[in-house]
Amino acid sequence: MKLFTRVIFTITLALFPLYSSAQSPATADDQFIWLEEVESETSLNWVNEHNVVTKSAFANDEQFQKMQKQALDIMNSEERIPYVSFEGDYLYNFWQDEVNVRGVLRRTTLEKYRSENPEWEVVLDIDALNKSEGKSWVYKGYTAFPPEYKYAMVYLSDGGKDATIVREFDLFEKKFIDNGFTLPEAKSSVDWFDYNTLILGTDFGPGSLTSSGYARQVRLWKRGTPYTDAELIFTGDSTDTWVWGNISVRPEATIFSIGRGMSFWESEQWIVDDKMNRLKVPLPIDASVNAHFKDYVIATLNSEWLGIGEGTLIALKMSDFNAPDLRSKIEIVFSPDEKTFLSGVTATKDYLVLNLLENVRGKLIYLQPQVQDGKNVWTGGEMDLPDYGTIRVSSADAFHNALMVNFQDFLTPSKLYYFTDPKSQAEEIKTLPDMFDASGFAIVQYEATSKDGTKIPYFIVSEKDLPLDGANPTLLYGYGGFRASMKPHYSATIGKLWLEQGGLYVSANIRGGSEFGPKWHKSALLENRQRCYDDFIAVAEDLIARKITSPDHLGIMGGSNGGLLVGAVFTQRPDLFNAVVCEVPLLDMLRYHKLPPGASWMGEYGNPDIPEQRAFISKYSPYQNVKENTKYPEVLFVTSTKDDRVHPGHARKMAAKMEEFGAKIYFYENTEGGHGRAADQVQRAMMYGMEYNYLGKMLGVIEN
Repeated sequence: MKLFTRVIFTITLALFPLYSSAQSPATADDQFIWLEEVESETSLNWVNEHNVVTKSAFANDEQFQKMQKQALDIMNSEERIPYVSFEGDYLYNFWQDEVNVRGVLRRTTLEKYRSENPEWEVVLDIDALNKSEGKSWVYKGYTAFPPEYKYAMVYLSDGGKDATIVREFDLFEKKFIDNGFTLPEAKSSVDWFDYNTLILGTDFGPGSLTSSGYARQVRLWKRGTPYTDAELIFTGDSTDTWVWGNISVRPEATIFSIGRGMSFWESEQWIVDDKMNRLKVPLPIDASVNAHFKDYVIATLNSEWLGIGEGTLIALKMSDFNAPDLRSKIEIVFSPDEKTFLSGVTATKDYLVLNLLENVRGKLIYLQPQVQDGKNVWTGGEMDLPDYGTIRVSSADAFHNALMVNFQDFLTPSKLYYFTDPKSQAEEIKTLPDMFDASGFAIVQYEATSKDGTKIPYFIVSEKDLPLDGANPTLLYGYGGFRASMKPHYSATIGKLWLEQGGLYVSANIRGGSEFGPKWHKSALLENRQRCYDDFIAVAEDLIARKITSPDHLGIMGGSNGGLLVGAVFTQRPDLFNAVVCEVPLLDMLRYHKLPPGASWMGEYGNPDIPEQRAFISKYSPYQNVKENTKYPEVLFVTSTKDDRVHPGHARKMAAKMEEFGAKIYFYENTEGGHGRAADQVQRAMMYGMEYNYLGKMLGVIEN
């Protein structure tokens, strides 16, 4: 979708209802479907009753209060690295602490930022805004108008939902613009076409949304006119997942592109000229466009095409889109090998910077096209960074070559490096101090063998002289979907609330992610979804076989698609685990597509309305596979009333059904927070304290 975004939240595109009464075969015998009515009195009474029980068990004792305070101290610490984005002459940062609970958007200069104690200028105070307007806004980012970056469209959410209002803001005058561009609450996509025109996707009324509940139209909205009168530029099919419009502003050109996603992983894109004529980007529908760079479109191939292998990064000049021999015009930027895969692409003024993974360890390389023997060859080198950690570009801009790069691993606090140019030597400008005592811990990488023989790597963070007696309290974390790679990361909350208390932390690189390229993701799609669950089970069994832990001391955690992961795994192998933290989960997979925006994920999971696909989905869907007279671990379900990305009905119904079958569960639903479960640091600290108190008591870190 957007190639260069200054919005610090997951793109959301259209308003949709939180509850759908659409019937499907899965609803006929669903006695708990009433819990999908998000804010009905009956549903909220059920939620409140369960919140009281869970809080009394894990959020009212001395240990919880200690953990909550530790988490809050970490999250409010002034020693945190203030990550920034380049916006013209300023560096912008959004900051939350004990004074600025909902946060402030602030800025400084590069010179000041490189100092030990930068001076910050507050641009927008969300707490002050809430007080003046009597609201509970949660900041969701902004889209600024380059290259001046004076005007921005600010996204504000009611309680943390993905749906936002959008209001025009003057970053220099530090105020919302009277009679400026303003949109009502919706899942809107906005970009700047020019100062007086926005590219807009939102809910324009009947027929303007896809069957997934996302925007179906791209329009140009002129200043001073109602958004409903915006000029229609493009309409996708009603069966599409979404459509979008995007502006890529670079020194050499401004590129207007539009696209339609036929499914989550399949799309078509066009370049649009100043007369609104469209030029089709000639790529396979499963390719991923990474950037516009110079006169190139840069894209990753997710399957073999024209004799070019999957996972290859290619460059194609826009002037060659209609070339009769297209293959001869394609330039190979990067080709993966058995150990090294492409994880991300950043375009600066003169370079492409590639984030690579070598067996789940990161490095950055820079590349430029150079003419050799009459042909363009992409050459460069490796950037000056430490080895064996997780590396990411945290800030870059198309108008210069400067970058900020973050480095971390499980035990190494984040370090922020500044590069004046990718070829330059790294300058360490910010370092997070040790937020927990890591001196007695070590990181080890092992492999488990999955059911089909595939080797699944995983990391263990534990004390150096680990007793192999099967009694170590162990938390196993995973995700396994949507090309998300689980990389080593420094978490002060995990360190303080879990490792220091005597626990072990395990991160599993199961299939469904992209740690080993497109094939790692595709191997667990649709009818092969069970593979990621088999992988996770194999890691659990390997931990037990090595006598690192045992079922009595093994817990699992996952959120969103990871919530589905742990839900599927504990229903299939309840004997392996003694604790499960299931956060904002998908669980009713025979009905997920009826709860928007679930239909947009059918490219990942399949369509339950198609009998052949319903058959393989029903085999792992947690809600349908809970059984009576089965000893399950005492699961902690966590969700949010304001979650409009994964419907809270999933967690509610699963908890209710397990109780009906006699299982003991814990359920907590935050009234705010959206898909992130919390709207501010205080709420996040409460969640962390409760979850790690639960894990500690269940796995033997804390005495009951």
